[in-house]
Formats: sequence, structure tokens, C-alpha cells
Amino acid sequence: MQSENPIIADFVKLANSAAGTMAGMTREARESARERMREALGGMDFVSREEFETVKAMAQKAREQADALEAKIAELEAKLAGK
Repeated sequence: MQSENPIIADFVKLANSAAGTMAGMTREARESARERMREALGGMDFVSREEFETVKAMAQKAREQADALEAKIAELEAKLAGK
């Protein structure tokens, strides 16, 4: 039931406007903080998890190849020493 008192109606309108303004200010502050964080972190050389995992897999494969080559060299050196 709506009040017929104009003072109360004006107070309710004022309260609703203040609540809307506060919500808008909160959203704006949140977006501003996010943008500042993006700018601050944007200059740093971070890599994504996907890039890190890709390079990690490449390093593992290179290590396995190096180990295989070391074993092959040792085998060939042993053959040469046995002649």
C-alpha cells in the first residue's frame, strides 16, 4: 500500500536514488580497479599456463632426445674402443 504522505514518498524516492547511485559507483570503482590491475600487470612478462605447458613439453622431449644421443655416442665409443 502506497503512502499518501508526500514527505514519505519523497524520502523513499531519495533513498532509491541513493541506492542506485551507490550501486553505480560500486560497479564503476570495480571496473576502474580491474583496468588499473590490467595496466599494471600488462607490462610484466607473464606467460599463460598453456604456453608454459607447451614449453615444458618441448623441454622434456629435447631432454629425452639428448639422453638417447648420449647413449648412442657411448655405444659407438665403446665399439671404437673394442676394435
